[in-house]
Amino acid sequence: MTTRRATTPNDKALNAFISAKAEIDMMLERLKALSDDHFNTHPDEINWGDVGTLNHYASLLRQITDSAFKEGEYAE
Repeated sequence: MTTRRATTPNDKALNAFISAKAEIDMMLERLKALSDDHFNTHPDEINWGDVGTLNHYASLLRQITDSAFKEGEYAE
C-alpha cells in the first residue's frame, strides 16, 4: 500500500515559483559569466555600438531591479 501526501492548493503555485526562480538563477549565472568575459568584447575593439548595447542591457536590468526593490518609477 502506498500513501500519498495530501496536496494543498498552494502546491502548484510553489512548484511554479520554484521553476521561475530556477530560470532566473540560470539567466543571472549566464549574465555574470558574460560580464566576466567583458560581454565578448576586446578592449582594443570596443566601439560606441558596444557602449549602446551595454546601456540598453543596463536599462532593461534597471527596470527589473527598480521593480524588485521598489525604486525609481516603482518607488512608493
